[in-house]
Amino acid sequence: MAFTLGIDFGTNSARALVVRCRDGAELGTCVVGYRSGRQGVLLDPRDANLARQHPGDYLTALEACVGGALAAAGRSGGFSAARIVGVGVDTTGSSPIPVDRANRPLGLDRKWRRNLAAQCWLWKDHTGWREAARITEVAARMRPAYIAKCGNAYSSEWFWSKIWHCLVVAPDVFRAAHSWVELADWIPSALSGVTDPTKVVRGICAAGHKALYSDEWGGLPDKAFLSALDPRLASLRDRLYDRAFDATTAAGSLCAPWAARLGLPAGIPVAIGEFDVHYGAIACGVREGTLVKVIGTSTCDCAVVSPSKRVPDIPGICGIVPGAILPGYIGIEAGQSAVGDIFNWWVETVCRGDAGLHARLSAEAAGQEPGESGLLALDWNNGNRTILVDPRLSGLLVGSTLHTTRAEIYRSLIEATAFGARMIIERIRDYGVPIRRIVCAGGIAEKNPLLMQIYADVTGCALYVSGSNQACALGSAISAAVLAGAHRDFPAAQRAMTHLRKTSYKPNPRRRRAYNRLYELYRSLHDGFGGVRKDVDLSRVMKELLEMKAQVRGP
Repeated sequence: MAFTLGIDFGTNSARALVVRCRDGAELGTCVVGYRSGRQGVLLDPRDANLARQHPGDYLTALEACVGGALAAAGRSGGFSAARIVGVGVDTTGSSPIPVDRANRPLGLDRKWRRNLAAQCWLWKDHTGWREAARITEVAARMRPAYIAKCGNAYSSEWFWSKIWHCLVVAPDVFRAAHSWVELADWIPSALSGVTDPTKVVRGICAAGHKALYSDEWGGLPDKAFLSALDPRLASLRDRLYDRAFDATTAAGSLCAPWAARLGLPAGIPVAIGEFDVHYGAIACGVREGTLVKVIGTSTCDCAVVSPSKRVPDIPGICGIVPGAILPGYIGIEAGQSAVGDIFNWWVETVCRGDAGLHARLSAEAAGQEPGESGLLALDWNNGNRTILVDPRLSGLLVGSTLHTTRAEIYRSLIEATAFGARMIIERIRDYGVPIRRIVCAGGIAEKNPLLMQIYADVTGCALYVSGSNQACALGSAISAAVLAGAHRDFPAAQRAMTHLRKTSYKPNPRRRRAYNRLYELYRSLHDGFGGVRKDVDLSRVMKELLEMKAQVRGP
């Protein structure tokens, strides 16, 4: 009766999950929100691109959610915290933290407590968009291989653009930081008692997908390239890391102080940190031919390919990294910068509603047919992550009239995110990556059948749902189970510890045909406003929407 603990650090909260290694049974869970800022996020009303988090919130939430999960598991027969054999951690990313020589985040120091630049630079922070564009420009000229593996464009969501922007706008913070550590690497290092940032065991998923790391060119970008950006970045390279590892390597073992604080056995393995969606993909049974969509505030799409196959460079993708996502495979990541955030914006910011309004609008929108509203939207309210990689793009709604309702707009926003998802699927398939089924995870996938059916109708794919409503935490627990020896490898652990729900969503042929027509109009907006093509004729979009509306509603 061995158990592992998975800890998931999301955008607004942390959650812990106690899992039985034998069969993946979930015995106890607890979710704790971060204390600082707006729903845990530190914002600046003068800059909509800024999003930070206080590192102390992670530690407070860690202790509280683990304690709550252990207490819940304790109400199950046969459980004892002494039988926990490993701990796994996943986090958002890229979310780098400036740390001192002792691996302590600057934001924990009284001097820097209120300095936004000294906090964790959350994944959704886009303040470094100028730096990201410059990195793309210099890499295309000096080191095209660097960006070829991440879609030929470096993102403002990623490691180097954030650090460089800190250097530009807060040089005092940059000077005070001995090093920078991804949140996904820092939490496991803290649990392992690592007090030297150069000793932190770094994960390949963060390094390869966000920091331009590859064994092909000897690790991180070379100093000549970094010097072309800013010589101070080249100097920082020596204080970062030389190697990154996949999830078959442990980040360390649970140190005595944290073992005492959490009530766990000291010395048990702490799995290497990965991004939430990567471990979530493992919990969804990712394998070659399966695309995993973790649908939350944003979405991340994960696929894996056998290393025996050649994967060409795919424009607009977030990374093609050997060893990332599932050890032994080539990991491919893509995603959308906002999905749940778009629905929340409409319901909470514009309509001034609450969770109940989501349900009411969904119920009303479910009675509508594709094209009935005459609306079409672009899902770029937080920029475009894939395939345009442009944080400066914004949302768009076409076709509204004086009779347009809240529910019609709500449905059009869902449809827009589905069209964006289809763009990603088609881009990946165009480059030879097989996608035979889609498995979804996250609260939206579990609770919103309207969205799931629309996604099935738009993409033409059957959609399945993870059996766990804590897929990311479960994936972390699976990694810990493998490292603790409870399973011989990840595929064996997946077979034993994961399952899918009985509910699935199959495309409706009639609605599929209507959405194919809407999708072509979406592509016109996408290519025109996204700058893909200069010759796009947008003059027909409104008229075709009106024609579809009339056909659905009748005379």
